[in-house]
Amino acid sequence: MLNRKWSCRSSTGMGRYALLAVAAAVPVATAHAAGTPAGTDISNTATATYSAPDGSTLSVDSNTVTLRVDEVLDVSVASADTGEVGVLPGATNQILKFTLTNGGNGPEAFALTAPANAGGDDFDPVVTSIVLDTNGNGAYDAGVDTVYAAGANDPVLLPDTSLTVFVLSSIPGGASDAQRGQVDLLAAATTGTGAPGTSFAGQGEGGGDAVVGATGADSGDDGSYRVHTAIVTFTKAASVAGPFGGTSVIPGSVITYTLTATVAGSGALNNIAVTDPIPATTTYRPGTITLQGAPLTDAADADAGRFTGSAIAVALGSVAAGTSRTITFQVEID
Repeated sequence: MLNRKWSCRSSTGMGRYALLAVAAAVPVATAHAAGTPAGTDISNTATATYSAPDGSTLSVDSNTVTLRVDEVLDVSVASADTGEVGVLPGATNQILKFTLTNGGNGPEAFALTAPANAGGDDFDPVVTSIVLDTNGNGAYDAGVDTVYAAGANDPVLLPDTSLTVFVLSSIPGGASDAQRGQVDLLAAATTGTGAPGTSFAGQGEGGGDAVVGATGADSGDDGSYRVHTAIVTFTKAASVAGPFGGTSVIPGSVITYTLTATVAGSGALNNIAVTDPIPATTTYRPGTITLQGAPLTDAADADAGRFTGSAIAVALGSVAAGTSRTITFQVEID
């Protein structure tokens, strides 16, 4: 376990904090003010003046009273995701993101746990690891960020600093569409927890007491996964306009192909792209590609469609479940 208390002293106290930041080896962000740093000595001496019998002014100092500021133990945990994280059944290494903040006035180590069976959801994710955001970029980087091991690398945070923590989970293969799974991240000060005002004698920074603050020196928040099993169905239809009217399939007839992609389930499917080769013995009719009835250019430009010389290609991007996209184009029979 990291040693969160240091016996060395410095004239300002900041040298001690810097050492702790190095020991934690975790970048942190500044939060809100926590007040006077723990271990700070508050000293003052009173002076009295009086007139002597000979008319001179004399003074006398009182004894000096010194009080040492105790360490307040406070912590908060908050989900850093903008909403539920979409997942697929059987998916692994699915990431929930949290912000851990030391709201106390002294450096403190925090023990982390991530239970996934709190109830109130549809399935229990299987938590595989808790990971500390080592490089401080707010994004999970496999092989770079530090895997947390309870008691071995409890993160030490300076006062008013925050750390991003990731919880990685596997999703049960039997989870169904639209089901929700919840994971909590809990943090507790390693010095101790309890009712606000609980005191731990001599365990505060600088040798003072450690006093439990308003949060009880422990905190937690939940993050949620939502199963999305969106699937796409793809259909193609053709209509024919003959050169003499009617629907005869003869040389000179124009075939209009209609391609429809429909997404079902929940969530959305991303990066949907459609290609359709021009049939043999037919010729593509330039400028006939449409998407949702709107014309697309044949060139590889800013819009979603293009003619490659042998096929039409249309990028549909992200399509939400319960919606469809329709593409049309024309060829002429040689």
